[in-house]
Amino acid sequence: MVQMPTGTGKTHLLASVIYDHLKEEQRQCVWIVAHRRELVEQIVETVARYGISKEDEWVKVRSIQWLSRHWNDVRDERPSLIVIDEAHHVLAETYKELWLRYPNAKKLGMTATPCRLNHKGFSDLFDTLITSDSIADFIRQGWLSAFDYVSIRPDSEGQRLINNLVKRGADGDFQVKEMDTVLNKRPSIERLYESVRQYADGKKGIVYAISISHARNIAGYYKEHGVNAVAIDSKTPAKVRKQLVEDFKGGKIQVLVNVDVFSEGFDCPDVEFIQLARPTLSLAKYLQQVGRGLRKTDGKESCMIIDNVGLYHLFGLPTAYHDWQAMFEGRLAGKGCTNRIGMAVRDHAQSIPISTDNGLELVVSHDSLMEYLEKESAILSNKACLKAYKDVTNGLYGLKRGSVIACKPQFVRVFDIQEDLAIVRRTDMRLAVVDVEGNTVMDLTGYKSARFMDDRLLAVTDNRNNELYIDLYSGHLFTKRPDVLAYGAVQLLKEDGIYYSRTRELYKSRRSTSGTNILTCGHYVRIVDYFSPPRCRQVNEDDATWGYDCVCLLAEDHDTYYHYCGMLTGGDIELSTMPGSITLWRMQARPSDT
Repeated sequence: MVQMPTGTGKTHLLASVIYDHLKEEQRQCVWIVAHRRELVEQIVETVARYGISKEDEWVKVRSIQWLSRHWNDVRDERPSLIVIDEAHHVLAETYKELWLRYPNAKKLGMTATPCRLNHKGFSDLFDTLITSDSIADFIRQGWLSAFDYVSIRPDSEGQRLINNLVKRGADGDFQVKEMDTVLNKRPSIERLYESVRQYADGKKGIVYAISISHARNIAGYYKEHGVNAVAIDSKTPAKVRKQLVEDFKGGKIQVLVNVDVFSEGFDCPDVEFIQLARPTLSLAKYLQQVGRGLRKTDGKESCMIIDNVGLYHLFGLPTAYHDWQAMFEGRLAGKGCTNRIGMAVRDHAQSIPISTDNGLELVVSHDSLMEYLEKESAILSNKACLKAYKDVTNGLYGLKRGSVIACKPQFVRVFDIQEDLAIVRRTDMRLAVVDVEGNTVMDLTGYKSARFMDDRLLAVTDNRNNELYIDLYSGHLFTKRPDVLAYGAVQLLKEDGIYYSRTRELYKSRRSTSGTNILTCGHYVRIVDYFSPPRCRQVNEDDATWGYDCVCLLAEDHDTYYHYCGMLTGGDIELSTMPGSITLWRMQARPSDT
């Protein structure tokens, strides 16, 4: 599978690959399979530039829908290479027939977005993912268009309506019916028009709507206000649709309002604005839509992206970093979320002046985009993510930071990565948590799979498919996900009324312990055990807890817990590690001197 951003020449690449393949493998059949018939026509036009005509008996361009109805008609064809455009759709049952019927044919998948909402990966169908430069790189190099990005504010009425969408469709995205009920209303459509009037008046653009009714209502309202807009959807007759597209490309129509018709493969470089009027949780849908406006052409200075549904708050800008390898393998879903890198990039965006008219803010302007991308690049290089990579010679995985290899290929599989740790399966089939150099941090032998959770917790699945939880600091196993409680700078875990320390030498409270027994002291915590006498020599008998044992936990000390001996004059505290032991060391109680 090859990942290339929208507008960077995927169709030209597949045509070049086919040309080379036919030279090497003479008289071998090649199939190009597309997602929709409109894409078939576009591919035919592009590959013709390489001397591959639709009359060529060795190259067939077909839609997957046509193939699914005509398997018997093509049973005598034996393609040696099958190229799949928009290959993020290959998990559908119709595509799987290609693998079942032609197991020996080479497969090449082309997509801008190798990701799925449902956490499913593509590694069962494709051996390797090859990624190109990023959108940011292509813009910096002048191959894609600069853009202005306008988004609704987090506190706007539009964002409030979207935040209240609770229903999900079968694909995990927002439910179309609920979106349509909430947003296909006059006030929302008026806000869409006002946004276009303010930021893209007189420009040529594409609007992405929720439903057929929504698209037609938008186009109707725009027409009422002097904008030459038409709605196109799945019910538009093929001949009419083709004519409308030609009129749009020729400049006779100013605005196309569509429902998932021009999200993929549509090539019209002189699009001057993109309006997002359909909420989505799908990263693929977001990037496919904004990508329609990033193609370059003579006389086009930039593209205006008008985000009326707050997708920026879910995905960041189109130039944000994405871990395509993790999504390809199914370790990461292509779903809207806020991550640390995205938040850091957003913090830089706040330095750009904003306009608060109509509930919108200017996130970045095209004339400041290059400066913004440099800042974004600096953030990513300073916080280079740990990533998995595959050695095609031996099929094993290693780890790298940015372009620097940190751990040579030695793993059968990488399940998940979080900051400086990875969950891997070694060649002896043992599961483990490893550091950046591949050293074992925690042995997970006996578990089928594992994934990282927040707060340095692991979710593991045993051989009976039970999900259990492990504290990465202490290694303690929990049958239910424990609560993570913060007491100053110290964390405790709680399960069924029992408190646990996050130390390798584990402290476990009595079930009767309540919050009043836990004393927060900044960089350390004292837990009073009213049922136990002191375990070590007590320094100060005036201390209210002198007659009881006190366990002491220190911030950032995950090795062991201590018994509290008391506080000395000046604020030092004395601790010991076990009953009868001598005092090991003293700790200054003031956090700044710890």
